[in-house]
Amino acid sequence: MYIRLGYAAMSSELHNASPSKTMTYAQFSRLKNREAALLKLERIALENIRNCLRLLKHNAWSEIHFFRFSSRLVPLANHPELKDWDFMKPLLPEFAEVSRFLSKHPMRTDFHPDHFVLLNSSKPEILKNALQTLKMHRDMLKAMGINEEHRCVLHTGGAHKDKDKALEQFIHNWGFVPHSLQKLIMLENDDSAFHAKDVLYLCEKLGIPFVFDYHHHLAHHESPEWEEDWLRGLETWKRSSLPVKMHISSPRSEKEFRAHSDFVDPQMFADFLNGVKGSASHIDCMVEAKQKDGALFRLMEDLKSESSFEKVDGSSFYWK
Repeated sequence: MYIRLGYAAMSSELHNASPSKTMTYAQFSRLKNREAALLKLERIALENIRNCLRLLKHNAWSEIHFFRFSSRLVPLANHPELKDWDFMKPLLPEFAEVSRFLSKHPMRTDFHPDHFVLLNSSKPEILKNALQTLKMHRDMLKAMGINEEHRCVLHTGGAHKDKDKALEQFIHNWGFVPHSLQKLIMLENDDSAFHAKDVLYLCEKLGIPFVFDYHHHLAHHESPEWEEDWLRGLETWKRSSLPVKMHISSPRSEKEFRAHSDFVDPQMFADFLNGVKGSASHIDCMVEAKQKDGALFRLMEDLKSESSFEKVDGSSFYWK
């Protein structure tokens, strides 16, 4: 079984390379010259994209083949007061640089849009904003030359004290999601509202790949046994051109179980891998630890003592 580890958005190893520098709308509003304010936003976005390219170069050097882009590359891009801002046009040359690099150093890349992207809201304005945010992610993927299929991980949304109704609202709203945006989406189980079986219900009904988050499952489940859910999840990837994707992280403590730790507990991960051994030929595991790539490197080092571990490169291994 071939495993690739990836990390999300930021590096703990590469300094001064944040791809998520921002400006609040309050700060924007205090600038009296609107044109100058928009130019400042563009400069921030350009710096974010350049830092993103630095991270991709760091990944290539470190033999990391799986990376999550920051969804905050372009601050205020979808703010309702900035609908007249054509933010993509000045950023296209920088995105093209990313595209050129990825053509020479291929790696799996995707996004995890913020929690306010709710596809199960009964409020039309919230759904409209969610679709606009997804369109922004699609446009950035296109500008970077990345096939948009299954590149945005979402949570199901809010349960609003009636989980069954919320699930059916998602199905109802799916009909309003353009196909070009539908194909972006993967769905993940969360740690408090929608457990794996809930999300699998949607994924199987709507043809959406299921991203299994092991830590979230431990924090919130209908049944502690997860192997059947894992196998059901594998079936949802059969129509995708991408390998199966999952998330791995560890609890910060028993008291703060839902919070992510700085690093991944290697025994917890090894136990999971032993549980899925033989079920898939290739799994991409997104490390969601506070120390980002530092946690990935530590996990690779920690797994060396496992007899099933056979290293391939800086972030990949076989689990025998």
